[in-house]
Amino acid sequence: MKLYYSPTSPFVRKCLICAQELGLRQRIELVPAAPHPVNRDRALIAFNPLGKVPTLITDPGAVLYDSRVICEYLIALHAELAGESPARAAGMIPGGDQRWAVLALQALADGILDAAVLCRYETAARPEALRWPDWVAGQLDKVTSGLGVLESQAARFGARVDLGTISVACALGYLDFRYADLAWRERHPTLARWFDDFATRESMRVTRPPA
Repeated sequence: MKLYYSPTSPFVRKCLICAQELGLRQRIELVPAAPHPVNRDRALIAFNPLGKVPTLITDPGAVLYDSRVICEYLIALHAELAGESPARAAGMIPGGDQRWAVLALQALADGILDAAVLCRYETAARPEALRWPDWVAGQLDKVTSGLGVLESQAARFGARVDLGTISVACALGYLDFRYADLAWRERHPTLARWFDDFATRESMRVTRPPA
């Protein structure tokens, strides 16, 4: 498989963590891409018309994009291969009512990331004279509102490793990487303790973005 990626993308990181946890990382070849909202990467667009990462080319040649789709594919592939522990794949998206809780948690974390990335584009890609402070404030309010909900749930995360907790970890890691001045840990101590423990996992350490 080939994964078009950017080393700083939190959505790429989510896919790589999922692959690492499922024992599939060695099957994935990383292909550098340069996604940008204006200067679009034509080599990437040849596979993904949206020009976004992550974009996965499967061994049979299918093209998949969006981290949620790619992670579900990796989970299905792991189950198909019946590798080291098929239960690990099932645990990524459990059955029953817990399935919806995990998927909702993933959606919340991805929404925080969407807002943070849009804010990043506004401040880093848009010319200064054209920036809209109210837009930035609105996106950051989504981040802080989302963090408040995560703080109320964090005590129940425990040692879970699923698409929900992986997504939350990627969101918090991105905030550390791009928005250290938010000092989110000070206002969300339960979430911070959980993240500091989760961040010791090998899958988190090997996918940490470059400084």
